[in-house]
Amino acid sequence: MENINIEKIAQKLGLKESQVSQVLDLTAEGNTIPFIARYRKEMTGNLDEVEIKAIIDLDKSMTALAERKATVLAKIEEQGKLTDALRSEIEAAEKLADVEELYLPYKEKRRTKATIAREAGLFPLARFILQDAANLQEEAEKLTSEAFPTAEAALAGAVDILTEAISEDTKLRAWTYHEMQTNSSIVSSLKDGDLDEKQIFQIYYDFSEKVATMQGYRTLALNRGEKLGILKVGFEHNLEKILRFFEVRFKVKNAYIIEAVQQAVKKKIIPAMERRIRTELTEAAEDGAIQLFSDNLRHLLLIAPLKGRVVLGFDPAFRTGAKLAVVDATGKMLTTHVIYPVPPAKPAQIEASKKELSDLIEQFGVEIIAIGNGTASRESEAFVAEVLKSHPNVSYVIVNESGASVYSASELARHEFPDLTVEKRSAISIARRLQDPLAELVKIDPKSIGVGQYQHDVSQKKLSESLDFVVDTVVNQVGVNINTASPALLAHVAGLNKTISENIVKYRETEGLIRSREAIKKVPRLGAKAFEQAAGFLRIPESDNLLDNTGVHPESYKAVEELFKRLEISSLDEAAQVKLKAVQTASLAAELGLGEETLKDIIADLLKPGRDLRDSFDAPVLRQDVLDIKDLRIGQKLEGVVRNVVDFGAFVDIGIHEDGLIHISKLSTDYIKHPSQVLSVGDLVTVWVDKLDVEREKVNLSLIAPNESN
Repeated sequence: MENINIEKIAQKLGLKESQVSQVLDLTAEGNTIPFIARYRKEMTGNLDEVEIKAIIDLDKSMTALAERKATVLAKIEEQGKLTDALRSEIEAAEKLADVEELYLPYKEKRRTKATIAREAGLFPLARFILQDAANLQEEAEKLTSEAFPTAEAALAGAVDILTEAISEDTKLRAWTYHEMQTNSSIVSSLKDGDLDEKQIFQIYYDFSEKVATMQGYRTLALNRGEKLGILKVGFEHNLEKILRFFEVRFKVKNAYIIEAVQQAVKKKIIPAMERRIRTELTEAAEDGAIQLFSDNLRHLLLIAPLKGRVVLGFDPAFRTGAKLAVVDATGKMLTTHVIYPVPPAKPAQIEASKKELSDLIEQFGVEIIAIGNGTASRESEAFVAEVLKSHPNVSYVIVNESGASVYSASELARHEFPDLTVEKRSAISIARRLQDPLAELVKIDPKSIGVGQYQHDVSQKKLSESLDFVVDTVVNQVGVNINTASPALLAHVAGLNKTISENIVKYRETEGLIRSREAIKKVPRLGAKAFEQAAGFLRIPESDNLLDNTGVHPESYKAVEELFKRLEISSLDEAAQVKLKAVQTASLAAELGLGEETLKDIIADLLKPGRDLRDSFDAPVLRQDVLDIKDLRIGQKLEGVVRNVVDFGAFVDIGIHEDGLIHISKLSTDYIKHPSQVLSVGDLVTVWVDKLDVEREKVNLSLIAPNESN
């Protein structure tokens, strides 16, 4: 079975069987995906994390499918009804739904009307109907019983037997499924308008779309509207065509056969296929939404950190006042404060707040103010911009605070800042999110970060697994400073878990800084396998061994020492860089006992020791003055940052309260299937104002310059 899986996985993913086999073997040995992707490239043929996960996931689903097939085959065989043809069909099925369809006629059922009719001996009468016997009434009279006391009742029972037989005919069901997938439409209508006060679902009040072209976000919208009781969702079929296809299967056409066909099609097959199609559409839509959320999250986590800056986190509010927190260049909290900068605060309070903010800027050398984008954000932005007129070297940036309140109320935040209120913790989180988005965002459940669509309408288990994989991948690609990382960040390092991560933090608190990768082995519960998986992803800037602050794995240290000897390198100065760039990896790798890909990675790490791959991505947009929607005009050119990418477009922060929407049709002059082909979360973009609705504070943007749109 394993070899069959390997062959099929390789075909499906377009990989070599040896690559699939190696990944499954490495996984079985307890190796993590990040470790395999980074340190076993020669074995896998340079597969990345996504490809490795795809192999593992496909193997799991194919194994589950094979197990179900074995169960179904055994149950049919027990009944003595397993033919070679049926066995071949079941073994060839590639979907669980297809296996269940083939199993349907043999499945143990609860007692049906057809079961009762068969038990009463009406099966021969069903045969007479198929033969269009002239004396049906007479034959029915002979087969009356207590359960079926009249000829009419007996004939009705025989029709029930025929109905069930037709409805379980796998070939007829398969044809109906294909017909509905190709030609049927999903339709929706308004069920209860009072439940849709804001008319969010207005476009679905009278909606029709072919099943074949149904888009994922529309499927999820219909599901949600139906669940809320706002919409009624159904199908439109070419019923006449379907019934005609069934009826021509029979040589004779009497009223009883037509009745059996009508009942089988309308009451059994069509409802079953509708359920299957809606399930499949939902699964496909969920997979698409989860993939989009995962892509957005990855780009968000890779936003360049603003290192070495003193930041003031500003958590806006109206009545309760804005909570401020100043953190130093390392993210350490220096002070917290509360001011009342916007109405309903009195003018005197607002003036006092200006002085208080100005004093904090002067006292702590604040370089950037990070303003949360929640309630009172727009008013707070205007307040900050006014204050910064007296501080020309200070900028501000709007930070997406989604999830900050979730973190602030969490056990983790309470442990980190036990003496602070939830709001002050939130201000610290906002400031740190600007300094190092990755380190701060890993403290929050990814579902709360707000860079998806319909995330509450998809499988929460699948969503969590996908998002956790993204976080794990990014954390390990970036690397983690073992002496500054929080337990939440360390827990995402390959080979580590919550307990070991907490033990690392306790160890450095009691023993002082960890000064070598070798010293990591002293951490309680961190065994040999965990060390092997984690060591290469943990950075130690304080180590005497420069390799400890790179992605070079300790298993390669001896080979690197030999490399240094051959190249006469003692430090990573300019001369060393020239020598490393000139290395012929193909010949030298074999001499050093390394794979060529491993040697290439080692040289890349030595050329940029302690590098952060996020530095190559866009940094946040810094502002010094506020923009109001009333300041905008059609055709105006603006700079912005992409906040979210969804199926129908992208939302861009252009410095006003509400993010502007670039509809998919305004992303490119060429045809594109999805906005993610053009934009990613965190991208800095130049946009033009396309439409304005000042009253509703809605701005439509275009990525296409006005003179290009024609």
